[in-house]
Amino acid sequence: MKVFDRVAIADVLKQGINSLKLDLNDNQVEKLLDYLALLNKWNSVYNLTSVRDPMQMVTLHVLDSLAAVPAFAGAQNVLDVGAGGGLPGMVLAISRPDMKVSMIDTVHKKTAFLNQVKAELELVNVTVYTKRVEQLEVKTKFDVITSRAFADLSDFVNWSGHLLQEGGRFIALKGTAPAEERERLPEPWKVQKLEPLEVPGLDAERHLVFIQAETK
Repeated sequence: MKVFDRVAIADVLKQGINSLKLDLNDNQVEKLLDYLALLNKWNSVYNLTSVRDPMQMVTLHVLDSLAAVPAFAGAQNVLDVGAGGGLPGMVLAISRPDMKVSMIDTVHKKTAFLNQVKAELELVNVTVYTKRVEQLEVKTKFDVITSRAFADLSDFVNWSGHLLQEGGRFIALKGTAPAEERERLPEPWKVQKLEPLEVPGLDAERHLVFIQAETK
């Protein structure tokens, strides 16, 4: 496990938040740092991410997820599919305490970690499910369903479409968002918008793919 230099990591995180022009208070920044510390600690045993260096985790994971936060303006009830170590779900939950964030993953050790983060950071807006998304049933459907580097877009919408409320949308966090993947979407789903993301300190392509049902 790499040494967690909280002061240096906080510096990079705060610079990134300023670059993204996000309005996060000191408590939220501390919670993001606590989350990173937990991710670093658990990763040595549970292999939650292939990124081993906590300084790299700031940019590749937390700032990468924070860059997507503005896209969730107005969202009230979000599901993160294939949440893994909590990206973007945990970052969304900390950044938007007014928003309900549910996370689902099939891997027990990953959801155990998510539940630990929820408890330690006292995130009352977080719900964690351990199961396949195709088998999930909820009383209140979601207005936004998101995923980060989870699956082919067609699989993403096919597996979780039954959980999206009418008029809701998918927001997929992708690297390049290949055209052929977007064109293969099944009816009635269509890509409404493809938005490039600028992630502070990251020289790589990042896109948000917004998908909605086309109304007849």
